[in-house]
Amino acid sequence: MKEWTYPLGATPLTMEEVDGLKLKHISARGELDRWEHENIQDALLWIGKRRKSNVLTEAFVCQLHQKMFSKVWKWAGQFRRTEKNIGVSWIKIPIELRQLLDDTDAWIEFETYHPDEIAYRFHHRLVYIHLFPNGNGRHARLMADIILAEVFNLPPFSWGGQDLSNANEIRTKYIYALRAADKYDYEFLKAFVRT
Repeated sequence: MKEWTYPLGATPLTMEEVDGLKLKHISARGELDRWEHENIQDALLWIGKRRKSNVLTEAFVCQLHQKMFSKVWKWAGQFRRTEKNIGVSWIKIPIELRQLLDDTDAWIEFETYHPDEIAYRFHHRLVYIHLFPNGNGRHARLMADIILAEVFNLPPFSWGGQDLSNANEIRTKYIYALRAADKYDYEFLKAFVRT
């Protein structure tokens, strides 16, 4: 790919990460988005067909990302090994993820929060950790929806009712809600997820 533009809040890839692109004919962000979207559709089919298991494991978190992006990226399902403009230091990713998974298990077991709040808090922390070079928001949204469906038997979030991959007013609201949650203000995210 020659030159990419990134929507608000998206994390730029390093040249080494871009070299992980399996489809060398892609030369524009729109083409990449289309191929990733098709791969995610395949992942959604896989989710519906797989045998239900504990989704709050590192193995499942990585497997889901791999299913979502493996036709496009060589590094799909593998933790990033570079520093980014957001997220924890790449060295801390396994520790931070383990802590999030343990916290979420406890929130569920002790009914610390309403199921929606467990899902959106999980989503926020997963985005904050920023596990992978690309696809973190889409992956974290799908993880939250899987938690709602498989742990609580609830419908998925609407996530503003539009595609959040493109720069638009809904994405701006989403990024604002995430940044507010970074400061422990979850009201915007709470309102956003079911709009």
